[in-house]
Amino acid sequence: MTVAVQPLKQYLHTLADELPDTAATDEALYHLVLRREIEAGLADSEAGRTRPIEEIMQRYGMHE
Repeated sequence: MTVAVQPLKQYLHTLADELPDTAATDEALYHLVLRREIEAGLADSEAGRTRPIEEIMQRYGMHE
């Protein structure tokens, strides 16, 4: 499944419009880093570089 990601330039315009006028640089950077991490996760998923959640939970001793 391919997920469409808003082009960066458009995302930056949207982000600037949605942040409050009092937003600090850190808030904008947070959203940019979040986007980068989400895109990396989507790329890993599309390339098959993921593991089932059950395997991860077992590995870390987590049980439902």
